[in-house]
Amino acid sequence: MVTKLRERSQVTLPAEIVKKLDLKAGDNLEITLEDDKIVIKPVLIIDRSQSWFWSKDWQAKEKEVEADIKSGRIHRAEGFKDLVEKLEK
Repeated sequence: MVTKLRERSQVTLPAEIVKKLDLKAGDNLEITLEDDKIVIKPVLIIDRSQSWFWSKDWQAKEKEVEADIKSGRIHRAEGFKDLVEKLEK
């Protein structure tokens, strides 16, 4: 696929690439130079107030919880008294 560099250094991504990568207007793209190649990659930018959720530690704990749920190690309590009884077991 060939595209032209337009005024103000703009390029248009081919529609088939946009569709394949499910890109939308407003998505962020990282542009780097690798040897003599221009590399464009879609990136997700996380709001600073939400960055804690995406930390390695938090994601590791999320995986542990998912494993607990799948293996049946998660229980529901019907109320506070029931919760305390289940915790004491």
